[in-house]
Amino acid sequence: MSNPKVTAGRDQLGDFAPKFAELNDDVLFGQVWARTGQLSLRDRSLITVTALMSSGITDSSLEFHLHNAKRNGISKEEIAEVLTQLAFYVGWPKAWAVFRMAKAVWADKEDSK
Repeated sequence: MSNPKVTAGRDQLGDFAPKFAELNDDVLFGQVWARTGQLSLRDRSLITVTALMSSGITDSSLEFHLHNAKRNGISKEEIAEVLTQLAFYVGWPKAWAVFRMAKAVWADKEDSK
C-alpha cells in the first residue's frame, strides 16, 4: 500500500509560504510517511488520527487523515473501536465530532478502490 503523492502544501500555500509547503509535501508526506520499514502506513494513520483527535482538530486535515486511514486498511469496526477507546482519554465531545466524520468517510464507497 502506498500513499499518493501529496501536493496540498504547494496547492494551498505554495505562493504564500513556499518553504512550509515544501516541508509539508516533501518531508512530512514524502519522507516521514515513506518510512514504512519503521512503521506501516496503517499504524501511521492510527497515530495521526489519534493525535489530531487528541488536539481537538476536527477540520479538513482530520477528514483527509480519516480517508487516508481507510485507504491504509483501517476498517469501519477498527476506527469505531479506536474512537471509542480515545473518547475516555481525550473527551466525549471530541469523540462525537470525529465519529460524525468517520461515519461519513466509511460510508463513502470511493475510498474502497
